[in-house]
Parts: sequence; C-alpha cells; structure tokens
Amino acid sequence: MVKFLRMIFTFVKRLTQKSFILCSILICWGLINVKAAETSDALKLAQQLNQAFVEVADKVSKSVVVVRVAKNPGAESQMNGQFRNSPFDQLPEDLRKFFEQPERRESPQRPRSREPIFDGQGSGIVYREDGIIMTNRHVIDGADKVKIVFKDGKEFDGEVLGVDRESDIGVVKIDATGLTPAKIGDSSKTKVGEFAIAIGSPFELNYSVTVGHVSAKGRRVFSDQFMFDQDFIQTDASINPGNSGGPLVNIYGEVIGINTLIRGMNTGIGFAVPVNLAERVADMLIKDGKVTRAWLGVSITTLREDTDLRDLAKGVEDGVVVRQFVPGGPAENSDLQLADIITSVDGTLVKSAEELKRSLRYKSAGDTVKVGLMRDGEAKEIDVKTGAFPDEFTAVARAGRGAEDKPSEPAKANLLGMTVQDLNADLAKRFEIEEGEGVIVVAVEGESVAAGKNIAPGDIVTRINSTPVKSIKTFNEATGELDLKKGVLVHLNSKGSQRFEVLKEYGE
Repeated sequence: MVKFLRMIFTFVKRLTQKSFILCSILICWGLINVKAAETSDALKLAQQLNQAFVEVADKVSKSVVVVRVAKNPGAESQMNGQFRNSPFDQLPEDLRKFFEQPERRESPQRPRSREPIFDGQGSGIVYREDGIIMTNRHVIDGADKVKIVFKDGKEFDGEVLGVDRESDIGVVKIDATGLTPAKIGDSSKTKVGEFAIAIGSPFELNYSVTVGHVSAKGRRVFSDQFMFDQDFIQTDASINPGNSGGPLVNIYGEVIGINTLIRGMNTGIGFAVPVNLAERVADMLIKDGKVTRAWLGVSITTLREDTDLRDLAKGVEDGVVVRQFVPGGPAENSDLQLADIITSVDGTLVKSAEELKRSLRYKSAGDTVKVGLMRDGEAKEIDVKTGAFPDEFTAVARAGRGAEDKPSEPAKANLLGMTVQDLNADLAKRFEIEEGEGVIVVAVEGESVAAGKNIAPGDIVTRINSTPVKSIKTFNEATGELDLKKGVLVHLNSKGSQRFEVLKEYGE
C-alpha cells in the first residue's frame, strides 16, 4: 500500500513540474507576442530611417558653414541681374524685389560705420581640409569682405579664390587646417526618387535641415546667354533664401549637389548644381582662378524638335543638328558642315542638344573629339578639335541691312521670294561683305517663305541641299528639279556667320 502511494505522489509531482514548465513557456510566448505587437517590422524600419536622417544631419553639419558677406554697392545690381527672373517669379512685385537678392537685406536705418557691414548671407561646404570652402558664385561675387562661420561658432576671414558665372560656383580660402571636408558623392549615379537632404541657413536660421527627394535631373532653367553650364538636379527638399551654396546630400551623407536657386516660394521646386560639375569647376578655380571650357562653336538644335529639317533627314531619327557656325569658333574650319546631324561624341550616343553639351562638359579645351554624324543619309565619323569657350560669349547677330539696297541688272534667280545674283565686287562693296564663292541675296519679297526665315539682302547662298552654289548657273541647276513642297536646304553666309534654313512651298 505504501509503495502504491509513493507511485501516485511521484506521478503528481512530475505532472506539476511539466505543467509549470508548460505554463512558463506559454507565458513567455505571450510576452514575446505582446512585444512584437508593440514594435512591428514597419515601425522598426521607420525608426531606423528616422535615425539615419539624424545621423546624416549630425555628420554633414560638421562640414557645412555659414558664409557672411559685406558687398560693395555695385555688386547688388550684378546679383539682381543674374537671378532677376528666376527664383522668386511667383511672388507679388513688392515681395519679389525684397527677396530677389536672397542673401542680402538692406537696412537704410543702419548708422554709417567704418567697419564692414556683413548684411549678406549664404551657405557653403568644407571642400578641403586645408581651408578651401565651396559655395555659390552669386553669394560671394563682388564681396568686399567674407566671413566663414562654423557650427561651433568659430569664425574665419575668407579670401575669394575665384568665381564662375556659367556654373554659379565660387571658392573661398580661409587660414585653417585639419578641417573636416564634406564627403563628395557621384551625382552621375544619383537617381530620381532618392532621398535628398538640404542643409543650410535659410532666412539666417543657421543649420536648418530639410528632407525631400530628387525630383528630376538634367534641368535647364536659363538660356545659354545667361548661364552656359546647366544640368541642375531638381529637388522638393525645402530650399529657401540663404540655402544658396549649401549641400544637397543623399541618405549616405554624400554631397550630390550645391543648392543654387528656387522656382517661386513654397513650390517645392529647388535646383542644385551637380557635385561632379561643381567639383570640376572648383578644382579649376583653385588651380587657375578661372574655368576654361571646351566647345565646338556651333549653334545646334535637337533633330526631333527641328520641324523644318526632320522631314528632310535621311537614315536617322535622333541626333543634333548643326544649325550655325559661330564666327571664329573651332568648328568653323573643321570638317563639320551645316545640316550635319551629330549622333555621337567619342562613341557616346547623343540624342539632344543638352546631351551634346553634356558630352563636352568634361573635356578640356584643345581636346580632339571623334564626332559621329549623318550627312545626306550617309554615316560618317570625323575628328573635331575643341576650342576654349570665350570668357564673354555673345549670341551671334546679323547686322541690319537697309531696304534701300537694290539689285543690279545682271542675271538673277528666284526661290520662294528670295532673289539672288552673282556676287561681284560692286555688290560686295554695297553690302559691306568680302568677295567669295556663292550667289548674293539682293531682294526678299515681303510675307514670302524666305522672309519668314529671316533671309535678308546681303546673305550669301553657298549651297542648295548637297550641291555647292558658285554662280547663278549652278543655283538654277541645283533648284531646277526640287520638290519645294517637301523642302529645300539653303546654306547661307550672313556677315561671316554660317547657317542654313529650310524653305518649303505651302500649297492649298
């Protein structure tokens, strides 16, 4: 009997231990589930992203500076001239005038002082540890004095090493070493949709951080006459007056752009100079104090947008049309010809005018590039030596010609309202041009096709389609069997500037 009771006791004891263990397991499992419910994977991901932004802001801010400037009176008009029609065009007129110069604010009540008044402010980044600061040209251009202020409050006097109007990049040197340079990324690898973080001093609120995305790449905002180098990164990260010159960085804390301008207030449209371009410009400014660019010296259009020529183009749908040679430019005496359609540069395909400019952006003046093109339906490859982009580039304009110029009596020919005649010494003198090959336009009918293409008396016709024109005879031979409704390519020399026009006859 005793033996039986001991067996029952042992069984109950074992059962109790197992129940205790089971209960413990169930309780722990429940706690785990509660914990999991409290911190879901989505929440953990959001917390990690939040921490990433915090770390990027903390890391990059060590390399961001406030750029304070005291400018001479003439600098104001220069700055207003550069950005007058861009950053604040959606503001009321009185507010636009106030903000047009985002880094400068006037205060007529200030007492006169012999000390410089630092009433302009922008942002910048530490580019090199030996005291090189990168910022925008429009922040420091024309400055009498520059001060660089770090986040820890340290201030340094700055010396402007150089500025570049065409890219809006400037470089300042301070007497300091052992600085922490910003980590430079690769803007060519930046993708639309990536996070973009802007750090700067908008409205003198130093070290403000805003977050958005890369909205677009390769944006152009101005004409070439205003700013030649334009390949802007567009972002919806909030950028405001004072952010100019500060960094646009990615989630890794790498600088991908230098914030430059905004399109209207509170529109979510800001622009930054790609850091690859900014870096190249800064290096040239540090070394030489100026930037030398490579160019071909041609006026170009995108074939798909060239409604006149695209119907005449043979064997090609995409490319860049050589419309005009800039007098004295490197391409003028090259093997390149008017109406050539450039399809590649050094093996890289180009489909638009902007892509052609981008392909030359990192070339040096004097480099020879291999240009692939289509000419009269035939593919060709030629070598073209680039030249140095002129310091002061002005669009080529033809001088006006008087309507009183009258054609002389010799043989004439007419094409869609354009009357031409053999070029001789008398006509060359009358129109103030040099003698040469071709026929000269002596009259243009009002409202004609030729007049609509701005062909004027004094222009010289040098070629019709692929046929060189040297006289009235060759002009008539070249135009004899043309389909004018399809269009005819007319090559012209206007006061030394070569261009072409497409003339079409529009029937009922």
